[in-house]
Amino acid sequence: MPPMLPDFSNSVKLKYVKLGYQYLVNHFITLTLIPIMVAFFIEVLRLGPDEILNLWNSLHFDLVQILCSAFLIIFIATLYFMLKPRTIYLVDYACFKPPVTCRVPFATFMEHSRIILEDKPKSVEFQMRILERSGLGEETCLPPAIHYIPPKPTMEAARGEAELVIFSAMDSLFNKTGLKPKDIDILIVNCSLFSPTPSLSAMVINKYKLRSNIKSFNLSGMGCSAGLISIDLARDLLQVHPNSNAVVVSTEIITPNYYQGNERAMLLPNCLFRMGGAAILLSNRKSERKRAKYRLVHVVRTHKGADDKAYHCVFEEEDKEGKVGISLSKDLMAIAGEALKSNITTIGPLVLPTSEQLLFLITFIGRKFVNPKWKPYIPDFKQAFEHFCIHAGGRAVIDELQKNLQLSTEHVEASRMTLHRFGNTSSSSLWYELNYIESKGRMKRGDRVWQIAFGSGFKCNSAVWKCNRSIKTPEDGPWADCIDRYPVHIPEIVKL
Repeated sequence: MPPMLPDFSNSVKLKYVKLGYQYLVNHFITLTLIPIMVAFFIEVLRLGPDEILNLWNSLHFDLVQILCSAFLIIFIATLYFMLKPRTIYLVDYACFKPPVTCRVPFATFMEHSRIILEDKPKSVEFQMRILERSGLGEETCLPPAIHYIPPKPTMEAARGEAELVIFSAMDSLFNKTGLKPKDIDILIVNCSLFSPTPSLSAMVINKYKLRSNIKSFNLSGMGCSAGLISIDLARDLLQVHPNSNAVVVSTEIITPNYYQGNERAMLLPNCLFRMGGAAILLSNRKSERKRAKYRLVHVVRTHKGADDKAYHCVFEEEDKEGKVGISLSKDLMAIAGEALKSNITTIGPLVLPTSEQLLFLITFIGRKFVNPKWKPYIPDFKQAFEHFCIHAGGRAVIDELQKNLQLSTEHVEASRMTLHRFGNTSSSSLWYELNYIESKGRMKRGDRVWQIAFGSGFKCNSAVWKCNRSIKTPEDGPWADCIDRYPVHIPEIVKL
């Protein structure tokens, strides 16, 4: 019997083969130019100084040609700097930390549910099952009005929550950055479900006595991805308004939106959504370059609202008893997957290295023209980013993205721990996650961050940031008193 050939798939370190391939493709231009430059340098040395001087003297320059060339160079350079997009810096940001008095341990939540829904034991049991598998911890917070039995979702209570969250975040941002209210040129506030008159942005202007010529915007109804929509809007405004500061406030007011009915699809948000908010300072001023934490690289937005299922998968409506709530469809995860696929198809060419794009292209052509059964190649986004901030919408959302993007446990740690400590804080959750990474001392200069958020409509939005400087572990912030306890083990089911 002839000797068996060795199993090359095991003997060869495929990991190092892939690393070699990536280095070769990603540095192809550099590796090509180096031999050319070396050959040119050797040729110059071979000629000697006399021949080089003779060659220079043989060249004839006309004054008109020199002036025309100089004018053309200056014109092209001026045109380039005029058309070049302004660099947008994230100077700093602040997250709201709810007071201890607002905490809702599992026992408290379930006790309130049993009292409020005493004649509906199946709904109570449903909420308990959701809470057991939610990934939330014992320290998440709900606003004071929800602590009453029954809850008191009045307009006054909702405004009180908005003032507590937004003003606390703004005060913290002013303290961290030294920004003065009169220095704010653009103000954007996003809150999906609470849209009073006057608006929340007007509330901020009134509180801090902002300038009369401030450009203010109030975004509502845009779901958990509204934070990145606000960043995109701020970026566009900063492109046309030079030497300006923009403040973005992202929050969700829980008080008027706590569902008190019996529909299971509407009870789900009660188990997941919690208090939270963030204030972010963006600027296009060159003077902010040194102290800014991040530079905005890309914002990519995907909207699936043309599809009826996607449009209705997160829907505010009345139940049979006339009680208003947010209904979450069973198709939500499948729709989110399709939205993510469209989003990464757009963002991939912008961020992925050449090696990953080439592999994806080869696989795509092979599936199209050779064999449709070929397994599609999933690009390795770990080659493009060091950190991932996935919207902490729920355990299933994080699990699905970790599987689809082939991320490690550490890559999704910030999202899981944010969900555990603060719950789903809607559009502000991305900033709690970013602060977690900073609090762990992991953010270094040059690191790239990918923020991914999903929202009603249905939307999937992405933002890419590049770290401007190595960031020291912050002494304050939402994680200051508990970061040493994290990460914690989160069991599949917490028996209540």
